Amino acid sequence: MCKNISLNTALLLKNPKAVRKFYVFAAFLFPLVVGAQKIDLDRFYFAVQFRSLPKMHLDSAYRTYNVEVETTQLMNSFLNELTPANSVLLDGWRKLDKNGHITIKVKIGDLLPESFSIKEQTETIKNKNGQITATKTTYFQEVNYTFDATASITDYKGMHIMEQELANRSYKQVYRSPGFPIRQLAKSYFLLNSMSVTKELYRKSVNNAMHYLSDRLTDNFGFSEVSVRDHMWIIDSRKDPEYAAHRQAFRQMNDALFSMNASTSIENVREQLKPVINYFEKIKTEYSGNSKHDRKIRYASYFNLAVLYYYLDDPQSMMKEANGLVLNDFDTKDGKNLEQTASYLKNLFQESNIYTRHFPINTTSFKGPKQKSF
Repeated sequence: MCKNISLNTALLLKNPKAVRKFYVFAAFLFPLVVGAQKIDLDRFYFAVQFRSLPKMHLDSAYRTYNVEVETTQLMNSFLNELTPANSVLLDGWRKLDKNGHITIKVKIGDLLPESFSIKEQTETIKNKNGQITATKTTYFQEVNYTFDATASITDYKGMHIMEQELANRSYKQVYRSPGFPIRQLAKSYFLLNSMSVTKELYRKSVNNAMHYLSDRLTDNFGFSEVSVRDHMWIIDSRKDPEYAAHRQAFRQMNDALFSMNASTSIENVREQLKPVINYFEKIKTEYSGNSKHDRKIRYASYFNLAVLYYYLDDPQSMMKEANGLVLNDFDTKDGKNLEQTASYLKNLFQESNIYTRHFPINTTSFKGPKQKSF
């Protein structure tokens, strides 16, 4: 599973969305308002990849799981035609048929129709002159229904880890039948087709629940590959003496970050980026005045270095640059947001006891607690 988030979403990971393989932009890195000034900055975008770290702490030896699914007697015939356990995925772990380090027990409830109603839709028919020549009424049956499902996670020692709600009956869903020209045909549609309709609604509800469960499991315990598109601020004023050097620094940084992936150490990337870091540090000292030009060009250096250190897994250096951005007194809100993100990353490393987001994972090498190692 490959997730796509950016630096701006780091603070929102407690409420992850069930999404996969898409790119998002840094939302909290607010646009820089630029007008008739001596120096303009523009967003320059870059791509980078890293590995997510689990938010809930488990024994580091736990890297296998198995899934058990049960349903009610009423829904059992529908479940027999599905394989929901196959849809439950935990990135960075090995899935076993049984006896994993953790067991995920899914309980799927009934799909229950609760109310029925008839809706109609009237369409006017016009001739080539725009005159109404007839009306056509189509009737639909709408069925309000509910569904519920939960998951309980325990380890192989019997210790309870967490409960996860997957669906509940407070969420009322609506099924709409095909349209019919006669009201009575619409009114009797669900009664005549209850088995096939219920089967399809149950299938969709179960699949949605399993996908949501996979997202929650990976967010709490997994190690997914995360692809990001983010930005830095680069000088866009051709007459500025730093115009060419700023762009060259970005090109060098962009090439280095693009070479990063979730499975490879970034030590070589850190070495490649030293000239870029030195350049932005030099800018802060060479343009140390209190003019708007100097504060703005320093803003870019603080901002770009803070973002760079985030992707280099260095929250301490990121915090230093974020603090400097606040003290620079130019768009201080960005500095405060970056301070929060630096704290988040530092806490994530400490809680997971993993201090890099770039390392290989070979799930086939993981053994269950009852499997022998050779």
